[in-house]
Amino acid sequence: MRITRRAALAAAATMPFARARAAGDPVVLGVSGPLTGPNAQYGAQWKMGFDLALEHVGATVGAEKRPLVYEFEDSQSDPRQSVAIAQKFVADPRIVMELGDFSSPASMAASPIYQRAGLVQFGFTNSHPDFTKSGDYMWSNSLSQSDEQPKMAELLKQLAVKRPAVIHLNTDWGRTSRDILVASCKDQGLDVAAVEGFLPDEKDFRPTLVRVRDSNPDGIAILAYYADAALIARQVRQQGLKQVLVGVSSVYSPKLLELGGDAVEGMYTQSNFSPDDPRPEVRAFVDAFKAKYGKEPDSFNAGAYDTMVLAHKLVNEYGPDRKAIQQGLYKVSYPSVIFGQASFDPKTRRVSKPFYVRLVVRGGKFTVWDGQSRA
Repeated sequence: MRITRRAALAAAATMPFARARAAGDPVVLGVSGPLTGPNAQYGAQWKMGFDLALEHVGATVGAEKRPLVYEFEDSQSDPRQSVAIAQKFVADPRIVMELGDFSSPASMAASPIYQRAGLVQFGFTNSHPDFTKSGDYMWSNSLSQSDEQPKMAELLKQLAVKRPAVIHLNTDWGRTSRDILVASCKDQGLDVAAVEGFLPDEKDFRPTLVRVRDSNPDGIAILAYYADAALIARQVRQQGLKQVLVGVSSVYSPKLLELGGDAVEGMYTQSNFSPDDPRPEVRAFVDAFKAKYGKEPDSFNAGAYDTMVLAHKLVNEYGPDRKAIQQGLYKVSYPSVIFGQASFDPKTRRVSKPFYVRLVVRGGKFTVWDGQSRA
């Protein structure tokens, strides 16, 4: 009898996890994310957060003290590769939970595979509002663009921007973020001067910036990741445009400062984390991160750290079982650097209490904006 690949995957997803549960065998978390390509910096930041968390919580789980490990597959945040990785993970009985992918399009392309197999896909950087709507195995501690973009419109208004131009990545994530931002700007009484999209591989933004310039905006909102945002900022300044720049939270990366240089000086953004936050849990995390890596963490380090702490707690308390982990997410409360003590809304399968810090680049560094003096 011929067995199809689909049948083999389905069988693997439902078979008893005997081999994975053998005493002393590692409990494995699958990670799908970028280690190479234009978003590679995010994967490197994740690994720092994961490794520090495993040091802090202890890299073993259960009464048998089995090792908790992660296997990181490089997707380059390409939906085609994330789908192949998903097929690999669901067929591997050792994998009890999946973390990633980085971009919402890459994650959402793979979501049906994880949903059918009953393997939690925890998209901890997935802000697309529809990510967790794909099924009850999709969960996230990332803030949704439905929450972020209204806050971004408020930030533009507080910066006295009345006619913003919007430049957005022309993907599903970028278009969805754009639509929410434009509607939110109108709710704030702002007159959106121009809306311009760009393709993921685009490098020459001059034609776009000519149209932006001709629309006469008094501010520019950038919906992109750090590499594109840095390049856009450089070309904005090269074109002689002096408008204030405001970036979506995904620009918050040391790489933005490195790639953007003087062009990103004075750029505003918002994040769910700042290393300057005085809360005790943040101070302890920042001190430990600096001691291990010799530099301050950012939101992607903190998000990865929180996610590994959560994964450890889930496996430790509910067992190394795919269904048990999914059910545990409805009940779990865990210590979060970003959110304090965190839990999930059972309807949205996202963190219950959104949290934002406003930042501005000053002196080549992200600093907390006081809400008063404009850069």
